[in-house]
Amino acid sequence: MSHSVSKNPINNTDQTDALVQFTLEKLDDLKAKEVLALDVRNQTSMTHYMIIATGTSTQHVKSLAQNLIQESKQKSLDIIGHEGVLTGEWALVDLGDVVVHIMLAGVREYYQLEKLWSMDITEPALKTLRKQ
Repeated sequence: MSHSVSKNPINNTDQTDALVQFTLEKLDDLKAKEVLALDVRNQTSMTHYMIIATGTSTQHVKSLAQNLIQESKQKSLDIIGHEGVLTGEWALVDLGDVVVHIMLAGVREYYQLEKLWSMDITEPALKTLRKQ
């Protein structure tokens, strides 16, 4: 990949896009299923994108997360943190402007993160406040 990604928290849109693309490629390398990238900049200030992917088994979830961590280190990217890599039901890899959730299908269906993060809570909340 010809994109350059800085080690510091990313503010540049091109760098964020490059980090998203890098992440999607690494998930695809190990055949992640149902990969979805959500732009959450309007919902939170903690990250720009949530990437959600499904692994076919606990070993697959672990392998996807471990590969993403290893490849990120090789590119000298900062890994803010990671959780759940050892258990393999739900692994989270925080790359700053991109937070990656890799889950088993049942866990993903139960928590429905894509539904949560794609909700526009601003408008209904304002309507509720105006009624009071």
